[in-house]
Amino acid sequence: MANATQVEPLVGEELIQKVKNLDELSKEDKAKACGYYSVTKGGNPRVNMMKFRNALIEAEGIQLDSTQNVNGRGGRSASYRLTVQSNGNLLIGSTYTKQMGLKPGDEFEITLGRKHIRLKQLGEDGALLGDDDD
Repeated sequence: MANATQVEPLVGEELIQKVKNLDELSKEDKAKACGYYSVTKGGNPRVNMMKFRNALIEAEGIQLDSTQNVNGRGGRSASYRLTVQSNGNLLIGSTYTKQMGLKPGDEFEITLGRKHIRLKQLGEDGALLGDDDD
């Protein structure tokens, strides 16, 4: 049953129509017929049901995630925690800077507290933005 050539998986309307035409087949056979499989080292097909189901959901236009990642790939969610790096630096990741609408060159004033570090954004003129005297 091994297929010598890997078929490009179907997507979108083409996928939906193919699945409808294969109504009598099992879900695994439908996934394989639509190209959602890989061939193992032993030459046997391995069906990828998760990719098949995700492609069907996407083809139907169903949005499961509340937000779409910018680069289209999954990733970690923001934890709102930082770790001091081995060189002593604190790195604030792009997830946080994008969420705050920050751009390269934006400046901050650093205030050190007993148990915290506070960043206050500076305007183009060097004045604090949104100074709320907390």
